[in-house]
Amino acid sequence: MLRLTDIKLPLDHAEGAIEAAIRAKLGLGKDALRGYTVFRRGYDARKRNAILLIYTLDVDVADEAVILKRHADDKHVQPTPDTSYHFVAQAPAQLSHRPIVVGTGPCGLFVGLLLAQMGYRPIILDRGKAVRERTVDTWGLWRKRQLEPESNVQFGEGGAGTFSDGKLYSQISDPKHHGRKVLAEFVKAGAPEEILYVSKPHIGTFRLVTMVENMRATIESLGGEIRFKQRVDDVLVEADADGVRHVRGVELASGEQLRSDHVVMAIGHSARDTFDMLHERGVYMEPKPFSIGFRIEHPQSIIDRARFGASAGHPILGAADYKLVHHATGAHQGRGRSVYSFCMCPGGTVVAATSEPGRVVTNGMSQYSRNERNANAAIVVGIEPSDFAPFDPSGGLLAGIALQRALESRAFELGGGNYDAPGQLVGDFIAGKPSRELGSVQPSYKPGVHLTDLAPALPAYAIEAIREALPAFDRQIKGFAMHDALLTGVETRTSSPVRIRRGDDYQSLNTRGLYPAGEGAGYAGGILSAAVDGIRVAEAVALAINAAH
Repeated sequence: MLRLTDIKLPLDHAEGAIEAAIRAKLGLGKDALRGYTVFRRGYDARKRNAILLIYTLDVDVADEAVILKRHADDKHVQPTPDTSYHFVAQAPAQLSHRPIVVGTGPCGLFVGLLLAQMGYRPIILDRGKAVRERTVDTWGLWRKRQLEPESNVQFGEGGAGTFSDGKLYSQISDPKHHGRKVLAEFVKAGAPEEILYVSKPHIGTFRLVTMVENMRATIESLGGEIRFKQRVDDVLVEADADGVRHVRGVELASGEQLRSDHVVMAIGHSARDTFDMLHERGVYMEPKPFSIGFRIEHPQSIIDRARFGASAGHPILGAADYKLVHHATGAHQGRGRSVYSFCMCPGGTVVAATSEPGRVVTNGMSQYSRNERNANAAIVVGIEPSDFAPFDPSGGLLAGIALQRALESRAFELGGGNYDAPGQLVGDFIAGKPSRELGSVQPSYKPGVHLTDLAPALPAYAIEAIREALPAFDRQIKGFAMHDALLTGVETRTSSPVRIRRGDDYQSLNTRGLYPAGEGAGYAGGILSAAVDGIRVAEAVALAINAAH
């Protein structure tokens, strides 16, 4: 098979255009082309009135060696790489102790799935509930202002990714094609097959719920065990004669202890009490940068027209997205800060995402159809550990969490103290005056939005940088700074505020057998990268177990 890349065709090309392009590219005769499959399909919308589809194709041809030799200098004609997954180990006949995985987000699920597929029968623990029960609890906050601290957008089966846009693309380096394994497993679990070839695949919340259930069933059928409502309150650590620390299991909130020499901590970015516990147990970690800001909402039609012009609404293109960045130059306190869009959700909704009482957090979500009236995205400012000090004068390792909590508590107060979110029209925000009534953009956040002045919601440097960035973004997407566009606060859970450091063997730097993993440990950002990290960690655990046997 040959891999052809960068095959460009018009958006509405004829049915036989792909085959014609292959023949023209390779100079093939009538019978030389045996068949082809689409490996990837993207688009180039830089010229709105001449949008192109860009294909990567796997082509079956006669005389492959001859064609490769003829195109030896063409980087767009190469042998098709092997993207299939190959297991690195199989479990020994007898296991001294089963591996434990803490967390059932994308990372924890894939650690558990891979270990189960290799025969290690993992025990998987989650503080929250199974995904259907969790969905009921999550809607309880959105509809009734009733928060369940152990079952919400952040905690429970599927992790934070379940209540999201379900984006399945990433910019991580993936030389072993682990991302392909992730997508293939998602298709087996019920995702549409198009995620295997579209350039920006997504699934949406409703489909994710069913997929998570199907993945759980697969893990259990292979001997894995998943326990819900099992919060891990301690890790059991002992030192050997040489003073080297080794994990020996976990203790649950119930007091039950589970013995294991291999514990994966895939806890997500919001398990703040677990971060506290790991810090108290001496597990090496450090503060890391993250970002803070607001959600912004526009009519999706404005984004579609700005990005696609006359092709807006085309079924292949779907709802338009965007990716924006601005480096603040004029703002006094915000000078030098990067402001950027994050977790953009076309045709989606802004959702309440807090996991702690008396706090307000926003996030974005959409369904597979992406057909809601508004587009939303986080508009956030990058911050460094040096910015955390005013929120934790002790300068502790967990100062970033203190900053998050302070901002989320302030948002709760600004929103009226009932889990409504504080909001402000973009025009009023730029002008520095409170908003009194909504314009043409109706907020999607539930339970509700309380209009106010968002300036007190974030540090002054963040407010100044965002005020500068919005008009700059308007020059890239006409209408972005429209007066009636809506800002909703606050966005604080963009990534983990700490990194639990690990070595090349994926184990904690100072605690053998403890495997920090995924977004909570600071090694992923989003569903796909977290799942890929889960595969890598599962492989490391399997190899370590086999080496010990």
